[in-house]
Amino acid sequence: MAEEVELFVAGAGLTGLLLALAAAEAGLAVALVEREDPAAMLKETFDLRSSAIAYGSQRILSSLGLWQEIAEEAEPILEIRVADGDSPFFLHYDHRQLAQKAPLGFIVENRVLRGAFEARARGLRNLKFFRGVALSRVETGEEGANALLSDGKRVKARLLAAADGRGSILRRAAHIRTLEWRYPQTAIVTAVSHERPHGGVAVEHFLPAGPFAILPMTGNRSSIVWTEKAALAPRLMALPEPQFAAELAARFGDHLGEIEPVGSRSSYPLSLMLATRYAGPRLALVGEAAHVIHPIAGQGFNLGIRDVAALAELIVDQRRLGLDIGERALLRRYEARRQGEAFLFAAVTDVLNRLFSNAFAPLGLARDLGLAAVHRGAPLKRFLMRRAMGLGGAPSRLLEGGRL
Repeated sequence: MAEEVELFVAGAGLTGLLLALAAAEAGLAVALVEREDPAAMLKETFDLRSSAIAYGSQRILSSLGLWQEIAEEAEPILEIRVADGDSPFFLHYDHRQLAQKAPLGFIVENRVLRGAFEARARGLRNLKFFRGVALSRVETGEEGANALLSDGKRVKARLLAAADGRGSILRRAAHIRTLEWRYPQTAIVTAVSHERPHGGVAVEHFLPAGPFAILPMTGNRSSIVWTEKAALAPRLMALPEPQFAAELAARFGDHLGEIEPVGSRSSYPLSLMLATRYAGPRLALVGEAAHVIHPIAGQGFNLGIRDVAALAELIVDQRRLGLDIGERALLRRYEARRQGEAFLFAAVTDVLNRLFSNAFAPLGLARDLGLAAVHRGAPLKRFLMRRAMGLGGAPSRLLEGGRL
């Protein structure tokens, strides 16, 4: 006997979990399937990273009633300083330069986000978890979709949502092609404590190997996203703590006084991946099943949050009208709303990474002049700040403070 739901979400990462609870809160019957061991996912060591939550994403989370569970452990980003090596030219964003005077964004540890999402999801009776099982097979038809799980259970749904990451099983099953390549870079992620307060200032320091980001965290700490050459990164990761700390300090600089690594370090290879379609029969792609971009601008998870907002609004409105939430016309509207922005951010981050991650002198002069021009061009700077904050895109009720 198959379990019948309206929405089937594959993948209980942050994006999939957010979509499942948003839809369930709006009254839909939802199934959420995750192959990872549930006990492992709830450990603090499962994901040691932090996420940049743009101002627009914070508004979406607030509209969903989640931000109050996160706010105390979220550090506001009040300024962003972008510097190119030792060049005297720089770009400075300041939240006071915008009319709303709101923070540009926030830095939140992923364990905090997962804790808040999980706590809300566990209280929803119409959200059914299938944990520790994999998706074996799916079949789609005019009336709906059928999913077979690795434990033999069957789930019937009106719509499938692929939130199962860059290697998405559902995307591959729908024969949706991807555009992708790997960068010759690895991201090293860790955190540091420092003598002096960061003042809510995020720093993006471009070095020949790639950007070195210093992101303000709570408790006089900063999150580090250190882009390094892929060939060198394993040796850095293998260094004993004192030597690793010395390499880190050499890149960090002394503007916050003495620094000390705190917690663990992790690394992951950097790549770009874009799905050529965001929808298939009875299927919508969200998050990294649809797009993986360079972390240079901290927009990856924000794109996923905006995917969730767009899809959730569309399917909730469709359901209220008594219509099929998996119909092709709805999925085409979702694709039209989300694909363009993801392609834009992928292109921008790819160009920025290639432009700044090298020591070619003529390019260095051009990019320094570009930084100075944007810094002094108030209208262009305000436009770029708003886009980085997740504002100015397609209209969204959740972004405007409304409810589903």
